[in-house]
Amino acid sequence: MVRVTVWNEFLHEKEHEEVRQVYPNGIHNALAEGIRTEEIVVQTATLEEPEHGLTEEKLNNTDVLIWWGHMGHERVEDAIVERVHQRVMDGMGLIVLHSGHFSKIFKKLMGTGCDLKWREAGEKERIWTVNPAHPIAAGIPEYVTLEHEEMYGEHFDIPAPDELVFVSWFEGGEVFRSGCTFFRGQGKVFYFRPGHETYPTYYNKEVLQIIRNGVNWAAPSGAAKPVRGNHQPLEPIKGNA
Repeated sequence: MVRVTVWNEFLHEKEHEEVRQVYPNGIHNALAEGIRTEEIVVQTATLEEPEHGLTEEKLNNTDVLIWWGHMGHERVEDAIVERVHQRVMDGMGLIVLHSGHFSKIFKKLMGTGCDLKWREAGEKERIWTVNPAHPIAAGIPEYVTLEHEEMYGEHFDIPAPDELVFVSWFEGGEVFRSGCTFFRGQGKVFYFRPGHETYPTYYNKEVLQIIRNGVNWAAPSGAAKPVRGNHQPLEPIKGNA
C-alpha cells in the first residue's frame, strides 16, 4: 500500500468560474479520485488549511506527495517548504505537476530558477514516450495526445534530469522535457508537465496512469538510512596496530 497526499492551492477553483466548471470539487479531488486504487490510499491538503494541510503528522504518514500550485507559490510558508524538503531527503517521494515547476519546494530541490517559455492558446500537445522501459511509462503508448493544453517550451531551467521519460511537442512548434525524474537524498522526484487548470487534463486516462505509475515509482524504497559523519572502522586497520 502506498499512502499519497495530493496538495493543491485550491485558489483558481474558488476565484475563477471557468476553472470551477472543469474541476467543481478542486483539482486535488479530481486527482485523488483518478489515481486511487486498492493499493494507493489518497488524502488531500490545500493551501488555506492550517500549516497548508502539511502538518508533521500528515507528512510522516505520506509516502508520496503530489504538488499542484500556480498563483499562490509565494504564500507557501518557508517553514513548510523546509519540512517537505526534509521529508524528501529522508525518502518521501514527490510528484510536481504542471505549474508547480515554480513552487518553492521544486526550486529548492532543483537549485535553479526553473523558468521556461509558455503560451496559453489551447493548442495540441503530443507527449512522446522516450524511455519506454521506465516504470513510469508502463502501459503508456508511444505517444499521448492532448487536444488542448497550455504550451511549455524549452529552455527549461532545470538540472539535467537523472532520467528523461517523456518529451512534449506542441502545435505551435515548441518541444519540452515534460517527464523528468531526479534523485535527492533518499527521495525520488518526478516532474510531469500537463495539467493547466482550464482544461480537463486530469480526467485523461493516460495522464492519470502516468501519475499513478509515478506514485509507485516514487514510493520509498525502504533502504536503510545512510550513516554519515565520523565513523569507526568496521574492520581492524593494520596501520593502527
